[in-house]
Amino acid sequence: MQLNDSKAERAARERAYVLAESGRFGAVREVESALIGEGWPHAGRVMQSGYVRQAVEERCRAAHEKAH
Repeated sequence: MQLNDSKAERAARERAYVLAESGRFGAVREVESALIGEGWPHAGRVMQSGYVRQAVEERCRAAHEKAH
């Protein structure tokens, strides 16, 4: 993970985590699409990070397991 990302990228990453934890999404691609739909300008760049993708995937899985 880059430690020198911008405030906008950090905000988009945090929003991705919130979306993933909401339980409404089952996959990383769905979270990325939601970010883009919400108008986050750095969504694509943020979601290219393997670290972020893995964290979003884990949060999606945990939220799904919690819901069921």
